Amino acid sequence: MIVQKNSLAMHNEFAARMSRRDLLRRSGAGFGSLALAALLADDSVSASETKTGNLADPMAVKRPHHPAAAKRVIFLFMPGGPSQVDTFDPKPQLTKDDGKPSPKLYIGQQRNLLASPWKFQRYGEAGLDVSELFPHTAQCVDDLCVIRSMVTDDPNHPGGCLLMHTGERVSSRPSLGAWVTYGLGSENRNLPGFVAIGPGPIIEGARQYGASFLPATYQGTFVSSMDQPLKNLTGSVGRAQQRGELNALMRLNELHRANRVDDSRLSARIDSFELAYRMQTAAPEAFSLAGETAETGRMYGLDQPATEIFGKQCLLARRLVERGVRFVQLYHTSGGFQPWDQHSDLKAGHEKNAMATDLPIAGLLRDLKQRGLLEDTLVIWGGEFGRTPAREGTANGRDHHPFGFTMWMAGGGVKRGIAYGATDEYGWDAVEKPVHVHDLHATILHLLGLDHERLTYQFSGRDFRLTDVYGDVVTGILA
Repeated sequence: MIVQKNSLAMHNEFAARMSRRDLLRRSGAGFGSLALAALLADDSVSASETKTGNLADPMAVKRPHHPAAAKRVIFLFMPGGPSQVDTFDPKPQLTKDDGKPSPKLYIGQQRNLLASPWKFQRYGEAGLDVSELFPHTAQCVDDLCVIRSMVTDDPNHPGGCLLMHTGERVSSRPSLGAWVTYGLGSENRNLPGFVAIGPGPIIEGARQYGASFLPATYQGTFVSSMDQPLKNLTGSVGRAQQRGELNALMRLNELHRANRVDDSRLSARIDSFELAYRMQTAAPEAFSLAGETAETGRMYGLDQPATEIFGKQCLLARRLVERGVRFVQLYHTSGGFQPWDQHSDLKAGHEKNAMATDLPIAGLLRDLKQRGLLEDTLVIWGGEFGRTPAREGTANGRDHHPFGFTMWMAGGGVKRGIAYGATDEYGWDAVEKPVHVHDLHATILHLLGLDHERLTYQFSGRDFRLTDVYGDVVTGILA
C-alpha cells in the first residue's frame, strides 16, 4: 500500500512536469509528435517548404503558393485621408454645382457641395487625369494603376488606419507587413524583414506595424529618425569579445527559454540580439545615404527643405528593398500624426502635404524603374479613407469619407496606365467595380504569390487570416 502511494505521488509529479508536447514526443516512440508536426505543417504556411529546408528558422525564405509577380512592397501611407476629388478623381459636375445642396446626406446632415480648388489635366499615353497638386507624380502616370472605387468600413481615423493596416478596425490583428514576412520570410538575414519609417507620431502606434498574435519576430522594426535611423548599433567592445559575450548570453537565454517554448515574444527578443550583431556590418551601409550621388538626392528632393524628410524616407525605402527587405512601410507624419485631415483650410493643407511628398514619390518610382526594381516591387499609395465632396459646415474643408476614395499601385504585376472603378458624378459613392480594403489585401498577397485564404495562423482555437472571412482578388488590375 505504501509502495502504491509512493508510485502515485511520483506519477503525479512526473505528469505535472510534462507538457502535452513532451507527452507526444516521449510516448509511442515519438510517433504522436511526428503526426502532430505533419498536421501543423499542412495547416500553416509558415511551415511550408523553404529554400533552405530549415523550418526552425522563422525568417527563412519560403516558397509562395503560386508564381509571384512581386517580391517586395513599399507602402506609402498618407495618414488623415487625401481627398479623391482633389487628387486623382476629377468631378466636372462637382465643379458645376459648387455651393448647391448635396443630393446625399452625410451623418444625417445636409451639406453644400464643394468644388475642387485645383485643376486637372490628362497626362501620359494613358491620358489619366491628375490634379495640379501632383505635377511630378503625374509624369509617372503611365506606370500607375489608379483605383478610384476604394471603400472601407470605418469613418474614423483609429479604426480606418487599423483596417487598412491589419484588416480589422477594433481588435488587435497582425499587420499587413507582418503577414507578408510570415508568409514569405526575408531575403536578407542581416537586416529586418519588415521596416516601418515615420518621423512623427502614428495614430494607434505599433498596432499599425505590429505582429499581434503572430510570432513577434514578424513585427516591423520602427525607424523614426532620418539622421540616425538605428541607434546604439555599434558596441563599445571589439567584435571578437562581443561574439564571446553573445555566445555566453545565448547559452543562458536558451536555458531560460527551455521552459517557455510557447512565448514568441521571448524568442523574438533573444533572436534580436543575434540580428543586432549581424546588423552591425550590414545596417550602417544600408541605412546611410552618404554614398548616394547629388543627382539622386535631387531626384528625391533632398536639396529642398519642403521635400527633404519624405525624400529621405523614400530613398531609404529604395535602399532597403534593394538589399532584400521584404516590406517597407512609409508614414508621411512629418506634419503630425494625420496631416491629410483637412476639416478646414483644405487648400493650404493639401498643398503643403502634396508639396512634401510629390517629388519624392516621383523620384522613388523613377529610381526603382531605372534600376530594374519596379518590375517586381509593388508600390502602394493612399490613406485610410477619402474626403467628402461637400463642405464641412461653414469651414473650407472636407469631412472623412469611407464610401468611395482613391488609392494607386505601381509595378509588381499590376496593369499600368489605367483607372479602375469609378465613383458617381460627385465622388460620393463607389458605383463601378468597388474595391473593399479586404479585396485590396487579397490582391496584394496574390501579387506576392500568396493565397489569402491559405495564409492562416491558428490562435485561440481558430484559424485567422489577414482578410478574415472576406476578400476577393481584383483580377481586373492584374497585368
